[in-house]
Amino acid sequence: MMKIAIPINKNLFNILVLFTREPFVRYFSKELEFYRNESGRLIGFISLDYTDNDYYAAILSRDKAKQYRAEKVTASLKTIEEARKWIDVEMALDSITMHDNKSDFFDLFEIIIEEEKISPYFKVLNENEGYLAAKNVIKEISYHYKDIDGNFIEQFQSINGFDARLWELYLFCFCREQFFSFKKDTYAPDFMIEKLGHEIALEAVIVGRKDKDINFLTEYEPKNQEEIEKELKNDMPLKFGSALYSKLKKEYWKKDHVKGKPLVIAVADFHETKSMLWSYPALISYLYGYEYEHYHTEEGKLVITPVPVKEYTKSTGATVPAGFFFQPDAENISAVINSPTATLSKFNRLGMQAGLNSPKSKLFRFGFFHDHDKNAAVPLEFAYEVTQDSEENWSEGISIFHNPNALIPLDPSLFENVTQHFLKEDGNVLSYIPKFHPYNSITQNLLTIENKTK
Repeated sequence: MMKIAIPINKNLFNILVLFTREPFVRYFSKELEFYRNESGRLIGFISLDYTDNDYYAAILSRDKAKQYRAEKVTASLKTIEEARKWIDVEMALDSITMHDNKSDFFDLFEIIIEEEKISPYFKVLNENEGYLAAKNVIKEISYHYKDIDGNFIEQFQSINGFDARLWELYLFCFCREQFFSFKKDTYAPDFMIEKLGHEIALEAVIVGRKDKDINFLTEYEPKNQEEIEKELKNDMPLKFGSALYSKLKKEYWKKDHVKGKPLVIAVADFHETKSMLWSYPALISYLYGYEYEHYHTEEGKLVITPVPVKEYTKSTGATVPAGFFFQPDAENISAVINSPTATLSKFNRLGMQAGLNSPKSKLFRFGFFHDHDKNAAVPLEFAYEVTQDSEENWSEGISIFHNPNALIPLDPSLFENVTQHFLKEDGNVLSYIPKFHPYNSITQNLLTIENKTK
């Protein structure tokens, strides 16, 4: 019999069903194999049932909102060969049930704003073949995103809103990958997420761009080390401070649906092109109120000394106190989340891993990751070509900074494979860091040119 079911890689399956798959399934089963049929209208998978040590399989198709839902499920199969045969037979039928769903899909790429208001980054995403992988991933995500405010598409396409909305889409994926469910019936904060009976309020904010000129994509000039160190001392903490303080003033902890729950702010730096490559240390200093000096002893032991920072000075001469977690009302914030790698390139890389890219596209990633040698003072370098064998995930690069003064602490056990920071009484920071934690990265995006010679 001719084989109908076509194997697909796990990276693609994870993109397609990230929001369809219920978080609790991981506790009683393990997904083993993934398939689609020739038309691409059906996808399927085979799982091992931990309870009975047998197999089950399912066929899924899209509903009217383009979300994948189960068509058919079978269970209690004794061998994986039985499951494969079932998948093959059912996919040969190529039938689709129109599920009971009254909503059309959420189309982020149907232009609804004036040309002069469109973000140059959105244009690149929408029109550049080198970002087709990112576009396809974001499409899949958007089919599951609920636009409570009613202006998400407009802002996602606009100069003033693209970065903030991209950060929200990233957090949406991160939380789901961490096996959280979403409550979507409130307007603020941005997300109410739940896992194992624990509910968390999550608000997103960015350090935004001042220069909205359409040419900022092509006029980037990298900073030298002296310029970076100067900005890390004063200007960058002020930028993070302004973003975080704007959310502190919202007093979300007073809302009925937030009261008694951890409240977390997720902040990302988009203030200028590639600023995520170097701005991360300023966030640590601003949150905890310390800078960190280091030296090596003659024996090669690393010694880190926390140096208290009292305040930062604005261009007007006004001062802003350091130590966000020690400011009035900040005890209502349980933690701050950050990732310096949650850029458009992140979506592009995960799309490349899933095979959703243009065949002309090649991506090469370079960066620095944490060195787990306890006496290492600088990170290690990494470099690789992004392929369908790559294993980057949404959680990679995330840091959670826990508030030492939180009235309602965030339970660190609710998050897996992320970096978590805790301030110690001596001013040092105790950090739990996964095996691979990138501090930054650059993705080189290349399009091959077809050879038209015969």
